[in-house]
Amino acid sequence: MKKVYLAGLIPFCLSAQDLTQLINESLQNQLVESSKYNIQSIKDTLSSTQKGYLPKLTVGVQYSDTNKETVSVPDSSTVSSANISYLLYDGGKKETLYNALDANIKGANENLNSLKNSLALQVVNYYFNYQSLLCKKEAVIKEIDTLKAEQTRLKRFFEAGTATSDEVDKITSRVQSANVTLHETELQLQTILHNLEYLTVNKVDIEKGSTIKELQKPKPLLRSDIKALEYDMQAQIETAKGEKSADYPSVTLNNTYSYYDMDYDNRSLDSGLEEQNIFSVNFSWNLYDFGSTQKSYESAYKQYQGIRSRYEYEKNKANVDLKLARKSYEIGKLKILSADAALKAANSTYEVIEAKYRNGLVDNVAYLEALSEKFSALSALKTAKFDLEIKKADIIYHSGEDIWEYVK
Repeated sequence: MKKVYLAGLIPFCLSAQDLTQLINESLQNQLVESSKYNIQSIKDTLSSTQKGYLPKLTVGVQYSDTNKETVSVPDSSTVSSANISYLLYDGGKKETLYNALDANIKGANENLNSLKNSLALQVVNYYFNYQSLLCKKEAVIKEIDTLKAEQTRLKRFFEAGTATSDEVDKITSRVQSANVTLHETELQLQTILHNLEYLTVNKVDIEKGSTIKELQKPKPLLRSDIKALEYDMQAQIETAKGEKSADYPSVTLNNTYSYYDMDYDNRSLDSGLEEQNIFSVNFSWNLYDFGSTQKSYESAYKQYQGIRSRYEYEKNKANVDLKLARKSYEIGKLKILSADAALKAANSTYEVIEAKYRNGLVDNVAYLEALSEKFSALSALKTAKFDLEIKKADIIYHSGEDIWEYVK
C-alpha cells in the first residue's frame, strides 16, 4: 500500500486497506509512540541510577588571597585537588531502586501491549460495524429501488383511475422514510471512517474480506493491563523496602589528593607542604529519627496494598469478562441461525404477499410490510455474521492474546 504525503496534511492511501493493514497503521499512531518514549525514559532513569552508584571523580582548583598572612594562611595560594568517592553500602537502597525501576520497565512494556490490543479491538469493532452498515445500506437501496418501481406503477394506475391516492401517498411516504434511513446510514459510515482516521492517522478506504480466526482451546492468560499491575505491585513493594534502608548504616570510601602552591611573603612561615593524599572510610548510622523512617515505609506499603487490591479486582473482573465474552459468542452463533431462518421466512412471506398483491387480494400496506421485513431480515443476517467476528476478537482480547495474530 503506497502512501502519499501532502504538506501540512495527514498521509492518504492510494489503495483500500484490509483489517490487517488498518490494525498495523493504528499500532504506529502517536499514542503508541508516546508509550514507547515513556519506556525509553524509564530505561534512561535506570541507566542514570546505575551510573550514579559508580565511583565519582571530582577535580577542583581554589585560589585565595589574604591581607593578613599567617602560618596557615599565606599571602596567596592555589590548591588543586582530585577526589574519588564511592558509596560502598547504603542500607540496601541501591538494590531496591534497581528492582523497582526494572519492574517499572516491564510494567510499561505490558501497558504498551495493552494499548496496542485495545487499539486493535477498536479497529476490529469499527471494521465489522462498517461492513454491517454497508449491508444495511445495500438493503435499503434495494428497498428504495423496489419502492420507486412500485410507486411509478401505482401512479400510472392512479392516473388511469384504478388506484386510489392514499395508496400512492403510502408508498411515497415509505420511499421518503427509506431515504432518511439511507442518509442516516451513510452518516454512520462516514463517522466510522473518521474514527478510523483518528486511530490510523491515515485516510481510510476499507477493503472487504477480512475475518477473525477462532481461538482454539484457549488457555486464558493474564491480560497485559493486569500484568502491568503485577509489575506495579513489584515496583511499589521494592520502593517500600527502600524506605527501610534509612534504618541501616551507610559506608562511603573517599580518597582526596591535593597539590598546594603557597606564596608566602615571610618565607619562615612556609611549611614546604606541596602535596597531600587523604584516604578515609566514612561510616554513618541514623539511630533515631522519631519514627520518620517507619512512617515513610508504612506510607509506601499502603500504596502497595492499594495497587494489590486493584490488581485482585481487575483480575477477577477479567475472568468474568472472559466468561461473558464466551457466552456472548455462543449466543451470537444462535443469532445467525435465527436470522437465517427469519430470512427464509421473510422471503417466503414476501413471495406469497406479492402474488396476492398483484392479484388484488391484499392491500399495499401488507405488501410494503412484507417488503420491509424481507430487506430487514437480509440485513439482520449479515449483521449477525459480522457481529460474530467482533465477538471472536472479544474472546481473544479477554484471553490475553494479541488480536492482530488472529486476523486473516
